[in-house]
Amino acid sequence: MHRVILKFRGPPSWRSSRSFLRSQKPFVHHNNTDLHKRLASSDAPQRPQEKSWLWYPGTLLALTGVGYYAYENHQPSRHAVLATLRCSRLARAAISGAIDYKLTLARTYTSEEERLEAVSQCHVRSATKVLNALLANGGIYIKLGQHIASLIVLPKEWTSTMAPLQDRCDATPYEGIAALFLSDMGQTIGELFDDFDPIPIGVASLAQVHVGHHKASGRKVAVKVQHPHLVEFFNIDINMVQSTLGWIKYWFPEFEFTWLGEEMRENLPREMDFVHEARNTARVVADFENIKTSLYIPEVISANKRVLIMEYIQGGRVDDLAYLSQHNIDRNKVALELTRIFNRMVFMNGWFHADPHPGNLLIRPASKSSNSPYNFEIALLDHGLYFDLERELRVNYSRLWLSLIARSSPTVDADRRKYAALVGDITSDLYPVFEAAITGRLSPDGIIEADDGSKSDTQRATGMLDMASQIEEMELVRDTVTPGDILVSVLDVLRRLPRRVLMVMKLNDLARHLDHSLATTHSSVRIFLITSKYCLKAVWQDEKNRFREGGLGLGSFLGSAWAFATEYSKITFIEMMMDWQASLVKSSAWLRGFYSRGLAGAHDAAAGLY
Repeated sequence: MHRVILKFRGPPSWRSSRSFLRSQKPFVHHNNTDLHKRLASSDAPQRPQEKSWLWYPGTLLALTGVGYYAYENHQPSRHAVLATLRCSRLARAAISGAIDYKLTLARTYTSEEERLEAVSQCHVRSATKVLNALLANGGIYIKLGQHIASLIVLPKEWTSTMAPLQDRCDATPYEGIAALFLSDMGQTIGELFDDFDPIPIGVASLAQVHVGHHKASGRKVAVKVQHPHLVEFFNIDINMVQSTLGWIKYWFPEFEFTWLGEEMRENLPREMDFVHEARNTARVVADFENIKTSLYIPEVISANKRVLIMEYIQGGRVDDLAYLSQHNIDRNKVALELTRIFNRMVFMNGWFHADPHPGNLLIRPASKSSNSPYNFEIALLDHGLYFDLERELRVNYSRLWLSLIARSSPTVDADRRKYAALVGDITSDLYPVFEAAITGRLSPDGIIEADDGSKSDTQRATGMLDMASQIEEMELVRDTVTPGDILVSVLDVLRRLPRRVLMVMKLNDLARHLDHSLATTHSSVRIFLITSKYCLKAVWQDEKNRFREGGLGLGSFLGSAWAFATEYSKITFIEMMMDWQASLVKSSAWLRGFYSRGLAGAHDAAAGLY
C-alpha cells in the first residue's frame, strides 16, 4: 500500500504576495487609465473638430444651388414646384370655403334676416379666397374665374367678386412677344410690320392685342398674340384644376364643380388655336351673308396657331352711352339689335358665339356701303369658341321658352316641366330653381321656400309678359336662390344642364345686362319678345321639316301654321306698343333736358346721360 505524504509548508509568505502584486501592477494601471478616460469623455462635453461649423451652411448652399439650377434648367423640376404651389393655393381656398359653408349653413339663427346676412357674408369670404388664389396663379386660372363670373345662377356675391377677372390680366412683356413671333412665324416683328405698338390695347386671359401696320397687306391691323407661357403650363394647370375640383367633390359631394374642369379641358385647346378661330370667323360671316343686320365681323388677314392678324376696327364699347350720343346712335335700337343677332345664332343657325361679354363687342357708325339697317354697325370679336345646338335640343328649348311666355294654366305648367326635363334633365324638385334662373322669375307657386319653411314675400307673374312692372329679373333670382338648400339645388341644376344650354342662358343674361347698362326706355320685357319670336320661328321651321319628311299630317301642319301666324302677329303688335311707349319716355326726357339746359341738355337727357 503506498502512502502519500503531503507536506504543508504553511501560508504563502508576504514576500511571494508582493511579488504577485508587482507582476499585476502594469495590467491594473493600464485598465484604470482607460476607465478614467472613458468616464472623463462621458462626463465632459466633447470639443468639436476644427472647422466643422462650415459643414452645415456649405451643405445648405450646395442644395440651394442644385435646386435653383434644376428649377431654371430642368423643366420637370420647375413644373413640379409650380404645380404644387398652384394646386395648394387653389385647394386651400376651395376647401376653406367649403368648410365655411358647412359651418354657416349648420348654425341656428334667430331670424331669417340674420341667416341671409350670414350666408351672404360666407359667399363674400369664400369668393374672395378663390379670387386671390386665381389671381396669384394666373394663366388658365383667370379663365376659370371668368367662367365662374359668367354663371348667372350663382349668388351675386360670387359673380360680382369674380367680375374684375374680365379685365385684370397681366400682359406678356414685349420681349416675350418678339420671341414668339420669331419661333412661330419665322420672322421678326420688324420684318412683318412697318409699325408695331409694343403696348397692347387689350389683354385677356389667353392673349393680348397689339396694333400694327402690316407690310404685306398695307393695312392697319389688330394683332392677337397668345401668352407664350400658356402652352408650357397648360397640361399641368388643367390637371391641377381637375384634381382640386375632384377632391372638393370627394370631401363635399354637394359642392360639385368637376364639370367645370371637364369643360375647360375640352374647350380651351380650341380657344388657344387661332387657326380654328379663323375658320369660325369665316363660318359666321357665311351664316349672316344674306341677312339684313348690323353685325360686322372683322376680316382675318393671316392666321397662325398663336398669332392672328385681322382687320383693325375703330369704335367704342357697345355700352358707352357718351359714344352713342356723340354719333346719334339710338341706344334702344342697339339693345334690340344685339338681342336679334344672338337669337338668330341660337335658334336659326344652331351655332353661336360662346364667349359673349361687352369687351367682345364694338360699335361704330355705319358706312354708306354697310349692310346695316341702322346708322351703326356692331363688330363681334373673339371667335375662338362657338357651340352648336342640335335640332332637337334647339326646338325643345324654344318650346320651353314659349311655355314660359304663356300665362300659367295646368296645361302650360305641365309643358314647362316636360320641356325642362327634356332640355336639362330637370326634375320636379329642381324645376323652381331652373325656372328662376332661366327667366329671372320666382317659382310657379309664387314663392321659393328656404330650408326652414320661411317664404319670400315677392310674388311672381303668371307669364313673362306680365313682368313689365317687376324689378330687375336677375337681381330677383339671385336674391332668392341663395339660402340654405337652395344653393345646393342651384349647383345641382348647373351639374345637370348641358353646357350648350348654359351658354344660351349666358347669352340671355348678356342681353339683359346690356339692356340695363344702356338705360333703355322700353320695358325690361321687350327683349324677351324678340327671343319669343325667334323661338316661334324655330318651332315653325321644325314643323315644316317634319311635314316634308312625312312626320306631320296636313291637318297638324295647317294648325301649326295658324298658331305661328297668330302668335307672331300678337307679339309684333305688343312690340309696337312697347316701342311707342319707349319713344314717349325718351321724348319726355328730351323736354325735361331742354327745360333745364337747352338743346344740349335735351340731347344728353334723351341719350340717357343724365
